Amino acid sequence: MNAMESAQQSRIAVVTGAGSGIGRAVAVELLRAGWSVTLAGRRTGTLEETAALVPEGSCLAVRADVSEPGDATALFAAVRDRFGRLDLLFNNAGTFGPGGVPVENLSYEAWRHVVDTNLNGAFLCAQEAYRQMKEQEPQGGRIINNGSISAHTPRPRSVAYTATKHAVTGLTKSLSLDGRPYRIAVGQIDIGNAATDMTARIPSGVPQANGELAVEPVMDVSDVARTVRHMAELPLEANVQFATVLATTIAVRGPRLTRPTWSPIQPAQTECDPQCRFARGGLMLDSPPPELHTWSTGAPQATPRGRRQPFRGSDGGGPRVGDRGVRAGSRSGCP
Repeated sequence: MNAMESAQQSRIAVVTGAGSGIGRAVAVELLRAGWSVTLAGRRTGTLEETAALVPEGSCLAVRADVSEPGDATALFAAVRDRFGRLDLLFNNAGTFGPGGVPVENLSYEAWRHVVDTNLNGAFLCAQEAYRQMKEQEPQGGRIINNGSISAHTPRPRSVAYTATKHAVTGLTKSLSLDGRPYRIAVGQIDIGNAATDMTARIPSGVPQANGELAVEPVMDVSDVARTVRHMAELPLEANVQFATVLATTIAVRGPRLTRPTWSPIQPAQTECDPQCRFARGGLMLDSPPPELHTWSTGAPQATPRGRRQPFRGSDGGGPRVGDRGVRAGSRSGCP
């Protein structure tokens, strides 16, 4: 059997943070689908518990602290020695850190721990996976980074976690670009409130941007696992670069409120575009409620001084609060 035939018959994955939560759910989903999975985490006992959930599965448990360069190198060497290649890295290991701590009281040690785990650990594992995928035959593979809905919208007093999850998005984009010549597909899944130990306090109420404590919806973690498996099993010619999986009724496209409120506006005086972005509370929303209207984005509109210019945001994707002629609580692009 040549290398190509072997690769088609056996799919090899590494899942970091596989001892609990989302990592465990994804590892079990892949094992049940016939993948050979290396379970990585800091506690050997919890990794063995994950492996025991699919006793017929082909797996290897490796104790590793992904924030340590030596551990990351040893992890992928163990994968190469056992399985000979690597088809998938689910870059999942992460920590929220000390929640609820004001910025001015957050210690440097706590900040550094979150950065080392969520960002440096993700980079180190991606780097090792990238090296192996580039050198193996057949060449290529897939990396899926676990971002978060916090990569879009922060929770109160979560500066370290939010900053690292935004950084993971940049890591995903850069790795995806650099991996193109070597058939390395890189994507990211952003998750909003999967039911795990990490989100155990959410059903009892968590702080919101308006200072209130509110109960937020959660979803079954198995729904996340199936989404990751779908992304993983695409051919390398196709890639889900960003996927967002949320509890259906969670509100995230603005300050985190369970019952969003909208600033009243005047009816539009021109033809509206229902796909236009809206400004609300200083943040942009992808789609407005049906009772609101907005100026058409991208099309030139008359300014108060008679000049015509397209209302485009700094990222080219539409107007944002702070751009010229856009203010919070108003029609997008309304001067």
